[in-house]
Amino acid sequence: MDAIRTEALAKSFDGLGAVDNLTLTVAEGEIFGLVGPDGAGKTTTMRLLSAIMDPTSGDAWVAGHHIVKEAEEIKEEIGYMSQRFGLYADLTVLENINFYADIYGVPRKDRGEKIDRLLAFSNLTPFRKRLAGNLSGGMKQKLGLACALIHTPRVLFLDEPTNGVDPVSRRDFWRILYQLLREKVTIFVSTAYLDEAERCNRVGLIHKGKLLACGTPDEVKKLMHGTILEIRSPEPRKAASLLRDRLEADSVGLFGDRIHAVTRNPEKAALQVEGILANARLELVGIRIVEPTLEDVFISVLAKEKEHNA
Repeated sequence: MDAIRTEALAKSFDGLGAVDNLTLTVAEGEIFGLVGPDGAGKTTTMRLLSAIMDPTSGDAWVAGHHIVKEAEEIKEEIGYMSQRFGLYADLTVLENINFYADIYGVPRKDRGEKIDRLLAFSNLTPFRKRLAGNLSGGMKQKLGLACALIHTPRVLFLDEPTNGVDPVSRRDFWRILYQLLREKVTIFVSTAYLDEAERCNRVGLIHKGKLLACGTPDEVKKLMHGTILEIRSPEPRKAASLLRDRLEADSVGLFGDRIHAVTRNPEKAALQVEGILANARLELVGIRIVEPTLEDVFISVLAKEKEHNA
């Protein structure tokens, strides 16, 4: 059975489409990543599936319930952690969790063991009496997750849960999510971090409300046509700008201190790179063929979309 199913789901605000004809399925017990830049439609999709807002058109079912006709039933079956989860800074970790337990109607006699387990698996046990306002960003995210899980939801919605969190806390957060999978919780997570998307069972690439591609990370990578040359130079910004203007390539992108050029003829392109940088007196440290990342694929798919719409 699918935990989430959408059919031509759409949402417009004042005539502007935020979600456009979204059709996808998410299986029970998988992590599904909705990947896209700010303004792509990720948060609106989350709010539609969480029955917080009604769609303009289309249908969707979560945990077997229709998002409009059975909105109240959905809210009992899901956990939802928004980008700015409503923690109360003047309450302790334990008081915040109990507050959400009250909201979700969790019986007091069932709470003790469940809270202890949530604190343990999120590594918050030593901080149970600390005020939420005094927690680090990573700890606040873990506390938000514990609050969203207090009523044992079947489906967990996480809207960019690690945005602005340090790399170590991001890794710890994902370790916790993998633990949840063992308990058969379905996780629907949105992220702008392409490296995080590679941790998901399946991903959907979304841009301007449209689903551009959907599948396992490996399946999505196969959508990319061409070979990626990774180019290293001590002045990557100057080199990338120059190569965008002069190199015969499908795209040239800057990834940290590395340049990725997508080309159908890597041998010819490599020779061109050497000549272009040499003429500009820019040092070439190295050039090699690399496997595409999801970020490479996203840029490639967007480039094809622009060509198609031109």
